[in-house]
Amino acid sequence: MITVSDQAVGQLKQLLDQQDNQDMGLRVYVTPGGCSGFSYGMGFDDAPAGDDEVTEQEGIKVFVDPYSATYLEGAEIDYVDSLMGGGFTVHNPQAVKTCSCGQSFDSGDGGGTAKSCSAG
Repeated sequence: MITVSDQAVGQLKQLLDQQDNQDMGLRVYVTPGGCSGFSYGMGFDDAPAGDDEVTEQEGIKVFVDPYSATYLEGAEIDYVDSLMGGGFTVHNPQAVKTCSCGQSFDSGDGGGTAKSCSAG
């Protein structure tokens, strides 16, 4: 389903080590909106929901709800360190178009409504 790059695993392990919950995982999701139609979201969650798809890679648990799983099949979570700062990103083979802000994409099926990048 979703893979996590070695760089992202290293960063996530550091962040999760600061938490006080060994069951915590990374929730990755998609919401309609953004400048290309859909936006990515990520955050830590205490536990998966009953209908989540759960994968685990090198001890990092990833939770994805059924709606988001449709758009994230085959995606990779990566961590990019650049001169302007680092951050997590999603490499999604289903994205046919992405926005310059890097947080939104179009899957080609018209599922979301595009908004300007400044509208967040």
